[in-house]
Amino acid sequence: MRQYVLVSYDISEPKRWRKVYKMMKGYGEHVQYSVFICQLTDLQEAELKVKMDEIIHHLEDQVMFVHIGPVTRDQLAKRISTVGREYLPRDLTKLIY
Repeated sequence: MRQYVLVSYDISEPKRWRKVYKMMKGYGEHVQYSVFICQLTDLQEAELKVKMDEIIHHLEDQVMFVHIGPVTRDQLAKRISTVGREYLPRDLTKLIY
């Protein structure tokens, strides 16, 4: 079962940041500077974490995975609120899945 997962990263070195950003573009929707919303199975999340592990510097960088809930548009719209510009989820199923 796919879950919405918010992935946020704080990468201290620009070259590593670009590598993480390029990789993440294949996994989810880029919603803010270092934030993506992804639809991931448990296996896909584990694979993403392994790839992150190979790129980041463990004493300087941080990647957070926040589970939002099951993949349904209604659920995502209820769980995300904004101040300012509204967040409108797009269809994420057209990514690498």
